[in-house]
Amino acid sequence: MTDRPVSPDSVALAAQASSWRSAYVHVPFCARRCPYCDFAVVAAGEPGAEETGRYVDALIGEIGLESGPFPIEAVNFGGGTPTRLDPHDLERILIALRDRFGLASDAEVSIEANPEDWSPRYAAALREAGFNRVSFGVQSFDPEVLAYLGRRHSPDQAERAVTVARSAGFDTINIDLIYGAPVETDPSWASTVDRALTLGPEHLSAYALTVEGGTELSRSVRDGAPAPDGDVQADRWESLAAAASSIGLVRYEISNWATPGHACRYNLSTWAMGEFVAFGTGAHDHRDGTRARNVRRLDAYVERVERGERPRSGSEHLDGFERKRERFMVGLRLAAGVEAGSVGTAFLESAEGRRLLDARVIESIDGRVRVGRPLLTDLVARSVLSVSEEDC
Repeated sequence: MTDRPVSPDSVALAAQASSWRSAYVHVPFCARRCPYCDFAVVAAGEPGAEETGRYVDALIGEIGLESGPFPIEAVNFGGGTPTRLDPHDLERILIALRDRFGLASDAEVSIEANPEDWSPRYAAALREAGFNRVSFGVQSFDPEVLAYLGRRHSPDQAERAVTVARSAGFDTINIDLIYGAPVETDPSWASTVDRALTLGPEHLSAYALTVEGGTELSRSVRDGAPAPDGDVQADRWESLAAAASSIGLVRYEISNWATPGHACRYNLSTWAMGEFVAFGTGAHDHRDGTRARNVRRLDAYVERVERGERPRSGSEHLDGFERKRERFMVGLRLAAGVEAGSVGTAFLESAEGRRLLDARVIESIDGRVRVGRPLLTDLVARSVLSVSEEDC
């Protein structure tokens, strides 16, 4: 499925996003570990699961170790489940970010939430603290699919969470879906899409269920359980894209749709290779041409910060060519595509590039390259790795 032509508004938004600076805060705590999740999380009953206060203090300590100022346009609290923390602790972290770096007056301040954790009192406290965007991990409105995914909420709880957020005055509400679970049927997915869109979200995200190594799901598939079907997932994406477009949601990235003015700034800035700082276990950031990542283990993270050390597990500096190539690869995620530049031009002239052009997997329009079949974006990006500095 291809969206033609390239929208001038989406091109302008992609260009603007490259100049934005953002921040990510990782909160690893979860009530349980979902079978498909390979993120840096700590589930109830696991070591460190009750040390939320100590972890919050470590987050604030790590923020203090980073140099500023670094005026921030967007903040995203992700996880894990950030709403496992008390609103006061979330406010403390946000204040630390504001004091250290500075926040734009119209900054996007977003938090990921599980529907079962949400209440009118909690929503009101977050709005008072300065949060203006919430992303609900709904995943499905089918109880059987929710059970398969290990989710704890009911479809009705998901609907109530959106209603409560709307009443609390959140500017942007995102509904996050996962498609392609083997227990999901065509009618089930159609019903999920219909219920999600009926709630009128300003933003919608949808991701194909992926089998990640080391997860409970991967072990089940290894032992003979059915794996997600790629062809079925492609059909699910196509039907969602058509339905979202019909009610005015505009796709701006492989898996994200929004009404005008509600595209996620944090996501856009990372896809446009903007700079961002990140804090918490397993967090990755990008600043001054260097990518760095934190240790994943909660105890190691906290102990290092308490000693006044950066909790890094590694870093890499991108030189001129590597930076250009990565920017081209990441930019392919955007519906507007990415400026060809020297890397894109070399790729289009390569045998693989010409093959993908002929197959209409990629398109070259007005000096920009974009993927005409969005679910093949990762395949195209891997192909770009064959471009060397000598080719440019």
